Amino acid sequence: MRILLADDHTLFRDGIASLLGVWGHVVVGQVADGEAAVAAAVRLRPDLVLMDVAMPGGGGLAATRRLAAEAPEIAIVMLTASEGVDDLFAAIKAGARGYLLKNLESGELRAMLDAVERGEAAIPPAIAARILAELARPPAATPGPDPDRLTERELDVLRLVVRGLRNKEIATELGISDNTTKFHLRNILDKLHAQNRAEVVARAMREGLVEDA
Repeated sequence: MRILLADDHTLFRDGIASLLGVWGHVVVGQVADGEAAVAAAVRLRPDLVLMDVAMPGGGGLAATRRLAAEAPEIAIVMLTASEGVDDLFAAIKAGARGYLLKNLESGELRAMLDAVERGEAAIPPAIAARILAELARPPAATPGPDPDRLTERELDVLRLVVRGLRNKEIATELGISDNTTKFHLRNILDKLHAQNRAEVVARAMREGLVEDA
C-alpha cells in the first residue's frame, strides 16, 4: 500500500516508516500537523493515512473529518497514544476505518494493515470490546436538541441555509469550497436529525438556533 504518515513526533514517524518499508509498503510522505495531512493526502492520494489524534494544525480528528468529505476513497486509521473513549468514538464518527494504540506490538500493526488492505476495519479486539461496552450502556436522558452541538462554522452555514442560499452561494459567501459546504451541511442534518433542507430550516426556526430570516 501507499501510506502517508501524520504524526508530530519525527522519531516515531521514522520508526514506523522503516517497519512499513520492510513489510513492502511505500511511505509516500510524512507530515507533522493536521492541515499538512489534508493537503498531502489530497495531493498524493495514498491508499492509507496513519493519523495521530493530537497534533498541531487542527489535530487528527479535524483532518479526518475533512478527508472523509473531500477524499472518501482514502482509508484513514488513527495510530495514537490516546486511549480516551471520546477520541475513539469521535474518530469513528469522523470516518476513520480503524483505531490503533501506539503501544501495540509490531505484529499486531502488520495484521491490522493487512486487514485494511482487504477492506476491513483496523480495530484490535480490546478496542472493539470497549466500543461494544460503551454501546451497551443505557443512553443518557436527552430532553431536547442542544444548539451547542453545532460548531460556529456550522451555525454560519445554517444561517445561510435559512436565508435560502444554495450550496454554491454559501461557499462563496463564507469563502469555502463546495465540498466543505456539503460536509458542514451533512453534519447539520445529522445533528438536527433532519432529512432535508426544509426540515433543517423548520427545526432551526422552531428551536431558535438562528435569528429570523
